[in-house]
Amino acid sequence: MSAVDQAVVVSLWRDRRFRRFWAGQSVSQFGDRISELALPLIAVGALHASADQVAWLTALIWTPNLLAIVIGAWVDRRVDKRRLMVLADLVRAAVLLSLPAAYLMGAVTLVQLYAVALLTGAAAVLFNTAYSPFFAHLVPRSSYVDANSKLSASRSASYVAGPAIGGALVQALTAPLAVVVDALTFLVSAVLIGRVSIGEPPAAHDHAAPSLLRRAREGLAFVVHHPVLRASLGCAATVNFFTFVAGSGLLVLYASRDLGLTAGVIGMAFGIGATGSLLGAVIAPRISRGIGLGRSIVVGAVLFPAPIAIAAAADGPLWARAGALALAEFLSGVGVMLFDVNLNSLQTNVIPDGMRSRVAGAFSTINYGARPVGAVLGGLLATNIGLRATLLIAAAGGALSLLWLLPSPIPRIRSLTPDRQTAEDSGADMRSSPR
Repeated sequence: MSAVDQAVVVSLWRDRRFRRFWAGQSVSQFGDRISELALPLIAVGALHASADQVAWLTALIWTPNLLAIVIGAWVDRRVDKRRLMVLADLVRAAVLLSLPAAYLMGAVTLVQLYAVALLTGAAAVLFNTAYSPFFAHLVPRSSYVDANSKLSASRSASYVAGPAIGGALVQALTAPLAVVVDALTFLVSAVLIGRVSIGEPPAAHDHAAPSLLRRAREGLAFVVHHPVLRASLGCAATVNFFTFVAGSGLLVLYASRDLGLTAGVIGMAFGIGATGSLLGAVIAPRISRGIGLGRSIVVGAVLFPAPIAIAAAADGPLWARAGALALAEFLSGVGVMLFDVNLNSLQTNVIPDGMRSRVAGAFSTINYGARPVGAVLGGLLATNIGLRATLLIAAAGGALSLLWLLPSPIPRIRSLTPDRQTAEDSGADMRSSPR
């Protein structure tokens, strides 16, 4: 590690503003793992919902992302992105608290549960579109990769320990009352983010400014015409599409039906996969320094989906089948973090301040919009050609996402520039020669 890199790491640990933000995000991530378990359990246990009704609950959480491109255009016109993030946290806390309140009065309904899913999803979109410009002004450009690594490590850690914590809380408090804990984590996040002061550029107040829809189109057009953003969006959407073709639900069904694994063994394999994500988040900066930022993204784009093929090819004794599933989950976890940490840093580097929320909205609409489509296709394929063949298609299709990257400037990018420049320099503001 160079002296510059060492200084970057130390500066983030000593940066009180970043530590507050990181703490808030870490707490809310663990809270999310509770609700991801509790909400379906409320639907099934308290409301006796069918499988189709539970599927709609998941779909409604993602539905607001279809409007992210418009929400991002609106957020770009707002002056204080921090206030919007605090508002999003407070909305999520209030909406979640309505569930235990209704439960204690014996009035909780499936309609209310759907409304909670939709509103928390919409608040998440608001938070995420405001997050991009906030992060860009909170963290020095030279520390983007390190900061994303730390934030992703917390997220990965929540997947390792969060389900166990959530299960214990649901067991002790019942699912509706366990949601209170998630609501409290959003309140903690709101308090911590509210105490983080950053210098944001003032938003434009031109009364002749383009309409909201035109600004949304401009954000999408910027992505399409930018060589780095176009390639990264195409790659990310392709990876998401095919990984959702495999889907955790189909993978669990395959592990249970075709591999003959028990629920405990399957859970252990997924837990090992979560440790792979944690490791990937921690080593992503070192890998980036070693082989270059762009090459790290290329490796992650392949390593994320390709290991699904290992699980699909599993055979032999029980230990071999279980080991193949665990190895696939572990390698995929490492790959997704190499991809996410470095790609998020690169995107933050090339997007100008006035476009950040619009671009984030365009990305969410297309990238997350590919997920339910992939899931539907996965179900059709599994029904008609079988689970194993479907998983192999998902692995191959996801790995081919690197075809978006190879002709782009991304593989030649070694690192991010330490100084702040506008993204109108496109790829020119990044070093492409070896350091």
